[in-house]
Amino acid sequence: MSKRILITGAGSGFGLGAAVALAKRGHRVIATVLNDQQAQALSEQSLPIDIIKLDITKAEDRDQVEGFEVDVFFANAALGQTGPVSLIPIDRLRRVFEVNVFATVAITQQIALSMRKRRSGRIVIVSSIGGVRAGMGSGPYTMTKHAIQAFGNALRAELALFGVDVCLINPGPYATGFNDAMANDPGEWFNPEEVAPEDLAAMDFLRKRITVGQLDPQEVVNRYVELAEAESTEAVNFVPNDILERMAARK
Repeated sequence: MSKRILITGAGSGFGLGAAVALAKRGHRVIATVLNDQQAQALSEQSLPIDIIKLDITKAEDRDQVEGFEVDVFFANAALGQTGPVSLIPIDRLRRVFEVNVFATVAITQQIALSMRKRRSGRIVIVSSIGGVRAGMGSGPYTMTKHAIQAFGNALRAELALFGVDVCLINPGPYATGFNDAMANDPGEWFNPEEVAPEDLAAMDFLRKRITVGQLDPQEVVNRYVELAEAESTEAVNFVPNDILERMAARK
């Protein structure tokens, strides 16, 4: 049965792949992107996808989804950030929380209100292996995903009372370019010539941990499709299923 599906952050990575895969399966997909370039790339897929330019951190942009009656919502948009948490400027850290936590919660609330009234629907919160693990160099990002993990678990319990299903998806390191961008460019505040050798070693460790041996992102896209179409879901969905064991072995 065809479903109406909204995906934020569909201009790249898992969101783009999922939008295409779900549209090919006959679902009515609404894909939000950040800019014209992403919109053009998605439109070139020549699929019946409704494309909306939307920055989840802007209230006026989020208002575009007010009253949307969708069957499935993927809270997928996110910002990557690495670097030593003892050094990262608070304003920079606050920006990551603004995107990955506060804006994500805000747009999810808007969709949830409609689902509560209808007493049906599914919300998929895109977390990460970083939602349950943290290590040196990854703190700024994993802190936000730990928060999102708690949000998703609490929301699942609360919205079950209204007949609305909520679940989390926790991908490991996949080759979408997201991990590479995070690991290779913490930002202008992190100057390799000014930080301590220990900080450089920590970032090198992180780089190898999340960029070497990355997996095929199609595996995650397939899981998005499964979660959109499933009769019911588990609260937490690791991809691959044994990612915790795999990451523990990378020492």
